[in-house]
Amino acid sequence: MVIAIGFEGSANKLGIGIVKDGKVLSNCRRTYITPPGEGFMPRETAHHHRSVILTVLKEALDQAKISTDDIDVVCYTKGPGMGAPLHTTAIVARTVAQIWNKPLLGVNHCIGHIEMGRLITGAKNPTVLYVSGGNTQVIAYSRKRYRIFGETIDIAVGNCLDRFARVIKLSNDPSPGYNIEQKAKKGKKFFALPYCVKGMDVSFSGILSSIEQKAPHLLAQGYTVEDLCYSLQETIFAMLVETTERALAHCESNEVLIVGGVGCNERLQEMMGQMCEERGAKLFATDERFCIDNGVMIAHAGAEMFRSGSEMLWKDSFITQRFRTDEVETTWRDD
Repeated sequence: MVIAIGFEGSANKLGIGIVKDGKVLSNCRRTYITPPGEGFMPRETAHHHRSVILTVLKEALDQAKISTDDIDVVCYTKGPGMGAPLHTTAIVARTVAQIWNKPLLGVNHCIGHIEMGRLITGAKNPTVLYVSGGNTQVIAYSRKRYRIFGETIDIAVGNCLDRFARVIKLSNDPSPGYNIEQKAKKGKKFFALPYCVKGMDVSFSGILSSIEQKAPHLLAQGYTVEDLCYSLQETIFAMLVETTERALAHCESNEVLIVGGVGCNERLQEMMGQMCEERGAKLFATDERFCIDNGVMIAHAGAEMFRSGSEMLWKDSFITQRFRTDEVETTWRDD
């Protein structure tokens, strides 16, 4: 039996969660929300995390109904992510690990998403589409590592959506991507945007620049904000489905798992589900409790690492903004 606590703070979500042998005991979270038209900056985001992290820690322990003596390992997000928020969260994780006299493990953020997705959905060996504000990757497991088949060559899909939401002054509450999704459901007129797939990689910066420049003219021509959101979503999601389908065929897989904050989008799930149905594959996805950054995913991935014998020296308990998915040896998988 392994009980693990996980600290996640790589972007604007501060999450702390506790798991016991794959069972979620608590999943507490706070989100730093900025005014419409504004993004979140590292310093202000870190200040938000510092102001709420002890409250969230108490909530997580109370909700789990355990004492600190019961915890076997303390886990934290080592990277990738924004430096200042990552650093803030890691300091607290290191501190409590020393106070409680528990081992400490740094977890790759993406691995956390994947392992949580596999746990919740029951997917065995899926082709993974990881889509979030900071990352966009198509991933498949092979020989003790999660291999990256394709990725964005510039900005992430979530960043593209967030930045367009700022242009049209959409609220950041609960998230810019969610509000774009709701607008897109009412869109009727499609406007063609650049479609940029390069082999297995994708590019979103040109699409963003194009719609930013054309938005005022399109709105003057009778297109609505809803139409623009609809056009943007359809274009970028089609790109993601195309690259995922190619990886699915290459791996001869019959499972697709969508993880990351953008994975909550119902339209993306619908488009991916249609592709899977046509190929005789099965789609797996989770809701906002586990798609959006959370502490439970770090706790669960850390517990898997701990159970397989992974250890980390105190001198290695740093954070890194650039921590690639394929750098991690998956000691807990033997398939």
